[in-house]
Amino acid sequence: MTDRTSSSIHIAADAGAVLDVIADFESYPEWAEQVKTATVLSEDGDGWADQVEYVLDAGAIKDTYVLEYDWDRVAEDGSGSVSWKLVRAGVLKALDGAYTLSQDETGTTVDYALAVDVRVPMIGMLKRKAEKLIVDTALKELKKRVESVA
Repeated sequence: MTDRTSSSIHIAADAGAVLDVIADFESYPEWAEQVKTATVLSEDGDGWADQVEYVLDAGAIKDTYVLEYDWDRVAEDGSGSVSWKLVRAGVLKALDGAYTLSQDETGTTVDYALAVDVRVPMIGMLKRKAEKLIVDTALKELKKRVESVA
């Protein structure tokens, strides 16, 4: 597995509100600029999405791919972590990551870790730059969305 890029952001909302936005995949195109479509393909018995298909346009990386989610480490209040791994894609070889939510008295800190690998040759520095762009943009857009609906 490739190295992961990670970053964090503090959101002025409780972990449950943050998790609600993360889990509302079909709304991603409304606020996640790089996601053109997101379609839930299957759900587990608790109503959490198991697999989601995305159409992504992240500048250097454009692809249609499916992620499989693991919600097992999420507490009832929304704190904990949700992780995902790539199931299938065209250009991407890996897109594995996790959101970890830690709630405090002023809101929720979201840590986001992501590992991206592509099938086409790409200089490591460019790959890290693309990961950093995806992570930073996703966190900023998540914060804006959560705080606008909370």
